[in-house]
Amino acid sequence: MTRHFFTVRRSLCAVALVLASCGRGNREPRPSAIPALPPRPDTTARQPAISDSARRAAARADSQAVAKPRADSLARDTVLARKAAPPTPAGAGGRPKQERRCQLNFPNTPDTRVYIVQDPATKRNNTFVGGGVVAKCGGQDITLYADSAELYDTIKLYYLFGNVHYREPRVNIDADKVTYFLSDERILAEQNVRATMPSGSTMTGPQAEYLRAVAPIRQIARLNAIQRPTFTLIQKDSTGKQLDPAKLLADRVSVIDDTVYYAGGNVDITRPDMHATSDSAYMNETRQYGRLLKRPQIEGRGVKQERQFILRGKAIDLFSNNRLLERVLSVDSAQAVSGDLDLRSDSIDLRIADNKLSRAQSWGPTGARAVSPDQTITADSLDVLMPNQKVREVHAINRAFAETVPDSTKLKSKEKDWLRGDTIVAKFDTALTADTSSKPRIRELLATGDASSFYQIPSNKGVTAPPNLNYVRGRVITVSFEKQEVQSVVVQEQAAGILLEVDTDSTGTKKPKTTPKPLTRPGSSPIRRPDR
Repeated sequence: MTRHFFTVRRSLCAVALVLASCGRGNREPRPSAIPALPPRPDTTARQPAISDSARRAAARADSQAVAKPRADSLARDTVLARKAAPPTPAGAGGRPKQERRCQLNFPNTPDTRVYIVQDPATKRNNTFVGGGVVAKCGGQDITLYADSAELYDTIKLYYLFGNVHYREPRVNIDADKVTYFLSDERILAEQNVRATMPSGSTMTGPQAEYLRAVAPIRQIARLNAIQRPTFTLIQKDSTGKQLDPAKLLADRVSVIDDTVYYAGGNVDITRPDMHATSDSAYMNETRQYGRLLKRPQIEGRGVKQERQFILRGKAIDLFSNNRLLERVLSVDSAQAVSGDLDLRSDSIDLRIADNKLSRAQSWGPTGARAVSPDQTITADSLDVLMPNQKVREVHAINRAFAETVPDSTKLKSKEKDWLRGDTIVAKFDTALTADTSSKPRIRELLATGDASSFYQIPSNKGVTAPPNLNYVRGRVITVSFEKQEVQSVVVQEQAAGILLEVDTDSTGTKKPKTTPKPLTRPGSSPIRRPDR
């Protein structure tokens, strides 16, 4: 079967050359609706010529039946869509109810040209249309526009070419080429594809597939895009105010009913408050929930890109409220990094307020580890309070251990001060860190439950002199700091300890005193118990 193809840019003479001889001036009379055309038993027979006055009269008659559209195909969307059948009634939430199979009618335009070939075996028509195509689904608010089309009734397959526009309440699709598979209600758009959904979100890319919600084929509409499409997601707060849009890029994306997104292959999500990457992603706009899988990473962004944080793990869950990120949960080999804190654990739960990290909790079989510029704290679980993304308190629970780097301007030592206990609470002085680039200063360490500590005290003989050593243990130990230097160590209940002061012999060799200086417990006599 010979296939003929017409486009709007081809001249009337070129169309006639396909049908017959252009020099003889034979032309087809233009019908107003394709289904109304009678089948032609002999498609090669030449038709009698029609005078110019007859053609003009036919054009006037068609213009009375169908409103004259504007010249450009985009304008036809607004003119002819109003002439279509009444829209499908809306269901719950304002969305259209499930639709029926599409039975296409072709009102077309006054400039449309048609050529029909009948299949001898099936007696069905194959139709070739040029000069502008308008097609409507009978009884449904669905309209297609194109410059030309090929319609194969035998296999229920329609090709539309040039400035193709598909319009329905669930989605609008624009492309250079569209293939409509009527048997399974599937629309394949190719080349310069742009889709607009009811929420206002858009997709651009080289290819997209739209699956209509038609019983019994499928219950929910789906849009599949491949070859790395770009989605611009429109978001609104609870008052209806439109927020800055989010961007979604991936090798392939599936959208279900304009609310659920599945993305796979080099996923990249950009929002005003974060930037996320992963191998695959799931997002539910209604629940304001998302999940990233396989090498995910979240980069939180504060005001003017200040005080950023980064979260990694094997799986990351995102929870938003009023379209603002408020919680991020990372599981399996999780790591959270901010300007003041490097937190590692099996699971990390971050809470966010005003686009800034406000709290971090970590736990898991391998324990948790928090590293700040001068502190390292490990325990079975950690709870870090950091309002405005400035570390204020760190709670280490069960088998807690804290290390502190001594102030190098006060003493020289390769050893670190440390504190251990069942629970440790570290408090930082955030009042002195108004500058976002400054480090938090430790103010107090409190250890409870079988606690012990080791601290180095600067010698009164200078910075280069070996420091004095202080080791204590007890039920509760409180270590106070001032300007990153230990000021006092208070032991409560079951107190015991030892203080070593370094001395210098007559040869100038430095050595610790042989008799340790005992420590005292508040309200008691000196304690001379040796270290356990």
